Amino acid sequence: MTAPSVRTLWITGGGSGMGRASALAAAAQGWNVAVSGRRAERLESLVEEIATAGGHALAVPLDVRDRAAITAAAQQVTEHFGRLDGLVLAAGMNAPRRRWEDQSMGEFEAILAINLTAVAATIDAALPELRRRGGTVIVVSSYAGWSHQGGAGVAYSASKTAVSSLLRTLNQQEALHGIRACHLCPGDVATDFLEQRPEVPDAAARAVMLSAEDIARTVGFVLESPPHVRIDELVISPLSQA
Repeated sequence: MTAPSVRTLWITGGGSGMGRASALAAAAQGWNVAVSGRRAERLESLVEEIATAGGHALAVPLDVRDRAAITAAAQQVTEHFGRLDGLVLAAGMNAPRRRWEDQSMGEFEAILAINLTAVAATIDAALPELRRRGGTVIVVSSYAGWSHQGGAGVAYSASKTAVSSLLRTLNQQEALHGIRACHLCPGDVATDFLEQRPEVPDAAARAVMLSAEDIARTVGFVLESPPHVRIDELVISPLSQA
């Protein structure tokens, strides 16, 4: 266990993209970082990179669709670092089939399970410790969670819109414990998540998008805001966003 006086951040979807970038940035700012995702080898590589830079990190492999595993992971993070001060929930899913005419209900349920139910389950598992710390919750949502985007898909749009309501209730009900939650809504970001689009953007299109590091800086801004400041919703988009 590392010194419990250092703030601890738990990141889901931490093995790649915005989650990975957020982990590196938070560790550089002095946070202990726990990273979760399904690909253990990516998590271990990230932990090694953070350690080499002088930080402290823990890999916690996790499928966020497994509620019992979420509970166990929250306990592991807290026991290892002695505290839990924040969540960055960056795990997400979409599918190329995004219209009523071609979507499958199996994919619909899987998208909601990861984008919505897993978010609620992770917050619920971490809530007792977050209450003790006056913790911060950041859900990396989507532009589609802020403004309807026809191309985002039936299930994806529904899940991200619902996340907004989920976090509003968290802010309304848990402010007395010092908890603050942010619905972070990025526009186009050049990560591997783009591979899930019906038409995958080419290099020229990606060149004008946000980077994962742009999102990491935004996550850092929310985390480091004074305790009396709550950023309920934050929209960040590239200049080229349609």
